[in-house]
Amino acid sequence: MDFRTISDNKRDFLPLLLLGDEQEDMIARYLDRGTLWTLCDGGVLRCVCVVTEEEPGTFEIKNLAVAPESQRRGYGRAMVEYAARQCRGRGTRLLVGTGDSPLTVPFYEACGFRECGRVKNYFTEHYDHPIFEAGRQLTDMVRFSMEL
Repeated sequence: MDFRTISDNKRDFLPLLLLGDEQEDMIARYLDRGTLWTLCDGGVLRCVCVVTEEEPGTFEIKNLAVAPESQRRGYGRAMVEYAARQCRGRGTRLLVGTGDSPLTVPFYEACGFRECGRVKNYFTEHYDHPIFEAGRQLTDMVRFSMEL
């Protein structure tokens, strides 16, 4: 697996980033100020991740997306572990916010995150269209934290 930091032309990865965050103007809020990492395997782009520093020592995964043909093969977990390693030593906490979905909540818990709060109606108030995952409309954001 080959991890790379992307500094220029981050918007070239928009098609994959839109899998992790369905609205382009929401991605625009963090893409330029965040660090974008890619994970390639066998010369194929498998996963992208954007992490921001929200305050000194506190980092947040803003976008994590795995190409559909590469899902459920360990690439998402490998990227979370990579992001944690990159932030460790520079900070004490890694956060992530996600929909209350039976797909993403167990994933982040398995990666070592623990729920630390919820933002009521986040997806219905901040997105211009309903977002569905696993056949269910997302409303609340579940916040998770991992100690680095």
